[in-house]
Amino acid sequence: MRLRIALLMFGLLAAVATVSCSNGSGANDADGDKLRVAVVTGEHAFDVPNFYRLFRELPGVDAYPQHIEHFASSSEEIRDAYDVVVFYGMGRDAVPVDEGPQTDYAGEPKAAIERLAERGQGVVIMHHALLAWTQWDLWNELCGFDDRNFGFKEGIDLKIEIADDKHAITKGLDPFEIHDEGYTLHGKHDGKGTVLLTVDHERAMDEVAWVRQQGKSNVFCLALGHDDKAWTNPAFRDLLRRGIKWSADE
Repeated sequence: MRLRIALLMFGLLAAVATVSCSNGSGANDADGDKLRVAVVTGEHAFDVPNFYRLFRELPGVDAYPQHIEHFASSSEEIRDAYDVVVFYGMGRDAVPVDEGPQTDYAGEPKAAIERLAERGQGVVIMHHALLAWTQWDLWNELCGFDDRNFGFKEGIDLKIEIADDKHAITKGLDPFEIHDEGYTLHGKHDGKGTVLLTVDHERAMDEVAWVRQQGKSNVFCLALGHDDKAWTNPAFRDLLRRGIKWSADE
């Protein structure tokens, strides 16, 4: 009797161990299927807990939020491992600075970003990152505007319309409403690439989301995303997820 009980207990423990290993393996496989995404911030305040929560909850995304100094000072091997780099910082210099004593700890952001397009990594430029480095030709080309001096209005209700319903990012996406911050840029969109979403509001630029190519990189630009009121909007989350996936060429 005792032998039978011992054998049953052994079998039960073996079964539990097998399930645990299986679940562990499955979790690793699932993580391996996720896109590895650097989320680069800096030089603009934001709601850290809720912003990080946004990226933790995006399906298919393995996000690594980090300051621009940490991104730029990482090794090329580490930076090259990201499928997509999402920019949510607002560099205040006219052009990123790669010279001086700060390079010892802050790296060379200009060279690091230039390398992205050379290698063909996905790029997402989100909200106030569109306003960064206003005199940098490369960032103008990535954004599609030659004059990014701006006006803004917080807390406005925007009715977003679909400008191109055939693109992979917007296919099947419905028009939606969002409470967000609006930007008005002094320059005009250069017409290159494809405008995906638009809005008609006196305190917001017409273009809401657009895509373009820069070198070998897919670039997704998104004017939305000021705070948690936008980040918790299901349509915004779906749009951001689609944009990241497209930028990774998937």
